[in-house]
Amino acid sequence: MLFTLLAFALALGVLITFHELGHYWVARRCGVRVLRFSVGFGKVLARRVDRHGTEWAISAIPLGGYVKMLDDAPPNASAAEGNEAFNRKSLWRRSAIVLAGPVANLVLAVLLYTALGLLGSNEPAAILAAPPANSMAAQAGFQAGDRITAINQEEVQSWSEARWSLLDVLTSGGEVSVQVDTATGLSRERLLRLTAGTIEPDGSDLMAEAGLNLAMPRPLVNQINPGGAGEQAGLRSGDIIVALGSLKDPSAGTVVAEVQKNPGKTLPITVLRDAVPVTLTVIPRAEAAASGAQVGRIGVMLGADFPMVTVRYGVLDSLGRGISRTVDTAWFSLKMMWRMVLGDVSLRNVSGPVTIADYAGQTARLGLSAYIGFLALISVSIGVLNLLPIPMLDGGHLMYYVLEAVRGKPVPDKWLENGQRIGLGLLAGLMGLAFFNDFSRLFS
Repeated sequence: MLFTLLAFALALGVLITFHELGHYWVARRCGVRVLRFSVGFGKVLARRVDRHGTEWAISAIPLGGYVKMLDDAPPNASAAEGNEAFNRKSLWRRSAIVLAGPVANLVLAVLLYTALGLLGSNEPAAILAAPPANSMAAQAGFQAGDRITAINQEEVQSWSEARWSLLDVLTSGGEVSVQVDTATGLSRERLLRLTAGTIEPDGSDLMAEAGLNLAMPRPLVNQINPGGAGEQAGLRSGDIIVALGSLKDPSAGTVVAEVQKNPGKTLPITVLRDAVPVTLTVIPRAEAAASGAQVGRIGVMLGADFPMVTVRYGVLDSLGRGISRTVDTAWFSLKMMWRMVLGDVSLRNVSGPVTIADYAGQTARLGLSAYIGFLALISVSIGVLNLLPIPMLDGGHLMYYVLEAVRGKPVPDKWLENGQRIGLGLLAGLMGLAFFNDFSRLFS
């Protein structure tokens, strides 16, 4: 729990502080006086005032930060001091300052996705299992052992890249061209026609619904107990089991089950050793299980053999992919929001801080790459959310500035007051829904 809370606090601290840095950086360049930049909220623990008169503070609650600007000049201010007030700035300068926060989050996402491409990650290759009969994948001609290499002419290296490239069409429906290398080494193009999938937080996997499943890993001999039946049969560490008894291409689970139900019986076993098939004979030893029944054991520890690929790109490719991934994620988020408004997507997909904290802890435990990917995704979400035309958000202020540009003068104070009430109500309702969904998932 503590680890999850720390991962969540770090994520919010980084993402919101970067958002506020965007506002600060543009405000300073537009000549606005910034009174305070605080990392965290609540009681100030440490502070320093720079030569521009900005107080840099570290506060007690490390869940983000804020920028306090000079909104209106005091009555006795000089002309120079008055010009440092935010409300004295031109429309385009005020708009740039407000827009800078969400843009900073999108820029951060680009940098994080770029870093992922440069760091690289070890991921499963996109090799498919046999699709279920009559599934959309089967109708498109996919076969066991097909390895996805490109989707709509865009290169795909791993299973996670394939899932991301297909996400939009899986949710919206349509046609997609998938280039594969078959199990026999031939290059083929499959035209996959997909119907729009139903998106639910606890719903089925849309890839699996389409018939696209990752091939099961083959059982790999990791360790052999000295003197055991496996060692006597001639098994070696690194052998890949491809047949046992009557089983062909078994999984690790079926190998264990076959051994356990055949104590004292002779079983032929075929393994791949340095890519060469080797057939041996193993006789499982009869041993007493916890239930008292006799089961067979061969004294080996099994692991999983699955082709892995290192996904890594150069600087320019990483930057290009970072920009593309950020744009695609932002656009996908907007599409999902609109589909929620239309009722095509369940409101149960709205997540709040409890779910986000849980994901922060999970990804941090998986490793640096997973956590960076999580930070990039949430950074895009913060940027997109803040651009929505809801009063109290950055997008709401921009909406007012658009109205000011159309009218040729600022909007009336009454509009601002009513907008604040509406915005507060909308945000309160959204947060209530998010918390309801969070706790529903927590206790269901």
